[in-house]
Amino acid sequence: MIGFFEKLKQGLSKSKNSFFSGITSIFRRGVDEDTLEELEEILISADVGYGSTEAIIEKLREKAKEEKIKDGESALEALKSILLEMIGEDIPLKIDPAPAVILVIGVNGVGKTTSIAKIANVLKEQNKSIILAAADTFRAGAIEQLQVWADRVGVELIKQSEGSDPAAVVFDAVNAAKKRNSDVLIVDTAGRLHNKKNLMAELAKINRVIDREMPGATKETLLVLDSATGQNAVNQAKEFKNAADITGLVLTKLDGTAKGGIVFSIKQELDIPVKFIGVGEQLDDLRPFDGKQFVAALFD
Repeated sequence: MIGFFEKLKQGLSKSKNSFFSGITSIFRRGVDEDTLEELEEILISADVGYGSTEAIIEKLREKAKEEKIKDGESALEALKSILLEMIGEDIPLKIDPAPAVILVIGVNGVGKTTSIAKIANVLKEQNKSIILAAADTFRAGAIEQLQVWADRVGVELIKQSEGSDPAAVVFDAVNAAKKRNSDVLIVDTAGRLHNKKNLMAELAKINRVIDREMPGATKETLLVLDSATGQNAVNQAKEFKNAADITGLVLTKLDGTAKGGIVFSIKQELDIPVKFIGVGEQLDDLRPFDGKQFVAALFD
């Protein structure tokens, strides 16, 4: 069985082969303005984003000058350190002290339901007891889909019928979690961005139920984004950030895109920590984000 770093390398192979391997090639001839111009083109093409790319190039230019970097190998190492610095310190999922509640938001099609199951699987491996709440009651088939995944992971799902009040589902789930002394409650919520007022009102109502029924609970609000949508994912995150207090991001489908640079763009523009990344469809293909591993996998 291969480890996650190997899976990560495989998952990021499109990004690496399309763009990041080109960086290694251009640095072979050293560092000059032509090299930096080519690097700029590569980074923008990899969806690092214009602002982030400009910042990276400027930092590399300064570093090369200060440290008198002439050879490509040193320049590549300098670039890696800049990318790591840009990602910043890894901020793990906060689920201690128990009980903890994780609200999961995101538009349809980003992999929200499967991400919930995969996060539950990660936590189950840590011997945490989990309950899921099917509070996305408006999307057709959402409850059934989450039930299938809950059965697969082996965790309990609290649900009501389609069209029910999401806050009522959360009320039931919180009380079930208290009764069973569960460590973590993961709540699937509707991600309707076309009407931010509705989204904000719904999340506020859910949060009121949690605060009233489980005061002092550790809370996270995770936004799930489809990496393959590139800069659209950044725009989505900006919209959600205006509607909800997001504490972390889950980036899915990194294996299906050559735009792995989106991680740097999101961090630079939003300053929200990436807490999980997904590089496949298997249950164990979503793992806590590790910046060092991520940068290493792009160039290894």
